[in-house]
Amino acid sequence: MSNKQKKKLTAVQQEYQSFAKAREPGRPVAKNIIRAFIAGGIICIIAQGISEFFLWNFDFTEKTVGNPTVAVMILISVILTSFGVYDHIAQWAGAGTAVPVTGFANSIASAAIEHRSEGFVLGVGGNMFKLAGSVIVFGVFAAFVIALIKTTLAMLGGG
Repeated sequence: MSNKQKKKLTAVQQEYQSFAKAREPGRPVAKNIIRAFIAGGIICIIAQGISEFFLWNFDFTEKTVGNPTVAVMILISVILTSFGVYDHIAQWAGAGTAVPVTGFANSIASAAIEHRSEGFVLGVGGNMFKLAGSVIVFGVFAAFVIALIKTTLAMLGGG
């Protein structure tokens, strides 16, 4: 909130806030950064291994190997989420697991699992896209804008 919108605190409230702030434990920023780096790195190493597996054992090229690799990483994330393992990893690693596509898959799967008792349509279908819906809408809109720009530039370039 801006300073204009903040409520005026009474003396007791100000005293309590300073009391609480003085006793709030510090955040281990360096440790959190290292953990996120390690976890994100391990996720990337696993994805690279899967990518190499597809390159060597199937008829994929450098350009086409990305889609099955992402699909397998999403599958692994959803399986680990369903067994409750991904949440423990994410608790330890923080942003290291939230940033890759596995974190996105975890957020959707967690919401689906949490609301399954409410039914498939209103529970699973309705709640799993509350968090992910804005990301999906932004992604679709960004892809549309980029395709529009690319098409416009191709038309102007004579292609």
